[in-house]
Amino acid sequence: MPVHTRPSTYDLLRAHGVDRRTFLKFCTATAAALGLEPALVPQVVAAMENKPRIPVIWLHGLECTCCSESFIRSSHPLVADIVLNMISLDYDDTLMAAAGHQAEENRKKIMKDHPGNYILAVEGNAPTKDGGVYCTIAGETFLNILQETAAGAKAVIAWGSCASNGCVQAARPNPTGAKPVHDLISHKAIINVPGCPPIAEVMTGVITYLLTFDKIPQLDRFGRPSMFYGQRIHDKCYRRSFFDAGQFVEQWDDDGARKGWCLYKMGCRGPMTYNSCSTFKWNEGVSFPIGSGHPCIGCSEDNFWDNGPFYQRLSSVPVPGIESTPDRVDKVLATITAVGAGAHLVSYAARKASDKKLGGAAAAPQDSKE
Repeated sequence: MPVHTRPSTYDLLRAHGVDRRTFLKFCTATAAALGLEPALVPQVVAAMENKPRIPVIWLHGLECTCCSESFIRSSHPLVADIVLNMISLDYDDTLMAAAGHQAEENRKKIMKDHPGNYILAVEGNAPTKDGGVYCTIAGETFLNILQETAAGAKAVIAWGSCASNGCVQAARPNPTGAKPVHDLISHKAIINVPGCPPIAEVMTGVITYLLTFDKIPQLDRFGRPSMFYGQRIHDKCYRRSFFDAGQFVEQWDDDGARKGWCLYKMGCRGPMTYNSCSTFKWNEGVSFPIGSGHPCIGCSEDNFWDNGPFYQRLSSVPVPGIESTPDRVDKVLATITAVGAGAHLVSYAARKASDKKLGGAAAAPQDSKE
């Protein structure tokens, strides 16, 4: 079906019996999930009403399918609304019913019928050693499939840390020569959505933004959407106050752990990790790793897998602003205490010497009862 004849989201919703009031609620909830201002809700409504659904080809390379597992558990907006209404998921060898030659013919048909108008979503990375033979689909290397499909894509979304930064497959010594998507595709807009896996609402939010505004969102220097990766987990972590107070868990199940103190000394990478975990959380906003008592492992950051051991704190991690590492906090507090005590003694000695010179006129201490 040519792109101009594809039904819009509203067309599909109406066909499923969704009334106008419910549709507007859906658009408002979608805008809120994206962090958009209320004034932009009409744009979301217009996009849902008039724009045809986006054809999507979803490829799987070296990965564990955790990104797909995360995506189908999205609640804001519901993944059913995304997959069945907002996009046209025409190829996904994990979710679709077709297989074999039929599936591959469908991928090539989308590329032929919608040049420059489909989105390529990539889950996993591609091995490059020995011609990429370590990931082969239908007799063809994933590396070739990826580059062939990306050539006519409107935009490329790299789902998860495998596609965005290499993850465990690219960890030392990287025997298959696995590389993330941005190292394999050039001259194409690539949106990195890292995480192991990424948060479900972040994934659906990126697709919603593409549909609504017909452009890629603002990206940071690592190609990540700033609206979801613009703040450190540390910035909105409920344990942040304990970090600032110098109260840290020293070992598992100690008194600090039971009181919910900061996990930085247990290896938490929250102060150096940019993601929305502490905002959106997981399982429909129930919790996130730090909330469950486990340190953040920094899975949305480059080379996180080699940045270990995970349960050993990184005392050299620079923390900007007024913050510092625990070691520096301890040293500063000790220095302040020592300097304060020394200053008090010096002041007292100087006052005593002055009292002697003045013949004891000022010898009576300030707390004297006289």
